[in-house]
Amino acid sequence: MVRDSKSFAVGTMAGINPPVGAARFMVRLARMGRLDSVLLVDHLIGVFPRAAWDTDFTPVAKAVRSPDELFDFAPVLGHLAAGAGKVQLGVGVTDPHRRHPALLAQTFLTLAHLTAAPPILGIGAGERENLDPYGIAWDRPVDRLEEALQVIRAALTATEPIDFAGRHYRIDGAPVDLTAPPDRMPQVWLGAHGPRMLELTGRYADGWYPWETMSPQEYERRLTVVRNAARAAGRDPEAIVPAQMVSMVTAPTEAGIRRLLRAPSVRYTALFAPAAVWARCGVKHPFGPDFRGLVDLMPHRLTRSEVREAIAQVTDDVVREWLVVGTPAQVLARLRELSDAGLRHAIVFPSGAMVSNADLAFGYGVVLWLAARLRRPVGTEGAET
Repeated sequence: MVRDSKSFAVGTMAGINPPVGAARFMVRLARMGRLDSVLLVDHLIGVFPRAAWDTDFTPVAKAVRSPDELFDFAPVLGHLAAGAGKVQLGVGVTDPHRRHPALLAQTFLTLAHLTAAPPILGIGAGERENLDPYGIAWDRPVDRLEEALQVIRAALTATEPIDFAGRHYRIDGAPVDLTAPPDRMPQVWLGAHGPRMLELTGRYADGWYPWETMSPQEYERRLTVVRNAARAAGRDPEAIVPAQMVSMVTAPTEAGIRRLLRAPSVRYTALFAPAAVWARCGVKHPFGPDFRGLVDLMPHRLTRSEVREAIAQVTDDVVREWLVVGTPAQVLARLRELSDAGLRHAIVFPSGAMVSNADLAFGYGVVLWLAARLRRPVGTEGAET
């Protein structure tokens, strides 16, 4: 259900591991719970280490043979479209290295014909794990992304053949006659964190979709950069959707939260944090002082012992710094603080879903609970626990 830029939307993520029925279930859950969106990720290699993938790491290993057994997001989105209703579907995020921007535009223009809501084309500068092992160049990724955004914009709105002459892409009188149905133009969301990426968001994107956890103050500061760039480009800054991926660890009690924080799969996610985040907690990242986080991670190259040694160095402070940790009421309070800072579309994923089926059920129940509460003005509901 697409909302105006001032209302608050809540979505979640669906996996791309077989079986596809799991993603279908997530879309049904989103419709029943009146969520606004469901995003898929785009990976050739999963973010979890295959060397440590067993039931000691996560019970999900019972159902998923390998963390690297992954569907391509595009046909899965097409498959899900018929059952999505007004839930927005999309990818969060793909990159312009493996997929030509004209092809991305065609994919999402096609998806716009299959859905009842504008699809979300989340895009970023890329991650090493999806590129290096396959010999795909990752040179000047932000330069390439900027050109890709220009090509995508031209292709989405083309009324005649398009031309483009850049360093990375050259297009010579290429027709793009496929158009989006009325009110279903694909939305381009940019996964941006650094200054130049934030500027590109303001210049070209319909939404800002960071995945790194930020304080409300930092979120507001970076959103200001996005909006200033939009104004400088002659665009309406308020038309850009301020989104955020929210990875949460939640349980009814603090004792339950401490139990989740001890789980190997939850502690492993703290390794996605850049070394700078660890440094703020007074500890060194096991992958070195220059580690930039998930963009540099090569999980399939980690041995079982390396995974165990790295997890052993994770502290509770790092997990609490990197993820949104708390009871449902505490998570709700954090999202309201982010809403006050400008957030309008939260994509919420319960990290406890990797720990047990009970935690999975509770976590997604909290996602639905958060969506219901965040639709209401503060003070209109009863006690929140």
